Amino acid sequence: MKQFLRILFFLLPVAAAGQKFNVEKSMITFFSDAAIEDISAKNEKTNSIFNSETGEIAFSIPIKEFKFEKSLMQEHFNEKYMDSEKYPKSTFQGKLTGFDAKKTGSQDCRAQGKLFIHGITKDIDVPGTLEMTGGKVLMKSKFIVKLQDYEIAIPKLLWQNIAEQVEVSIDFIFKPYEK
Repeated sequence: MKQFLRILFFLLPVAAAGQKFNVEKSMITFFSDAAIEDISAKNEKTNSIFNSETGEIAFSIPIKEFKFEKSLMQEHFNEKYMDSEKYPKSTFQGKLTGFDAKKTGSQDCRAQGKLFIHGITKDIDVPGTLEMTGGKVLMKSKFIVKLQDYEIAIPKLLWQNIAEQVEVSIDFIFKPYEK
């Protein structure tokens, strides 16, 4: 995974030093509101890079690092739904727009790019916020992922246990890239 990010990092164009950032702390959560049982999980092992000059961003999420309240949920998630042996990571590569890298305080922005989940790549355009503060970059986003868009099947017997869509929340803290 680190090799993936290194390759992407050098593909992102940079105009001057101090415009590249790598993730210092990451939290990706998802929530599924179903009739019988809500399901939620979190992942703090995401790697990401961001270029504040161009707005380009990329991240890689190791699927097996999602942690659930119940171990059986985690097992089913990896084996029956996400096929994490076959698709060990989800990735996003795109661009943030609508922000000013020289401005402090929270700013609304949009992330546009390609989201890869479960062997399927889809174009997405999602809202978020970005804040440049103390030399760091704080990013947040909340959006919906429809399982059928990524060919994640819900067994007919479990249709009341698993929602057809999940709410994904992203919360990253970036620090300046150091060689």
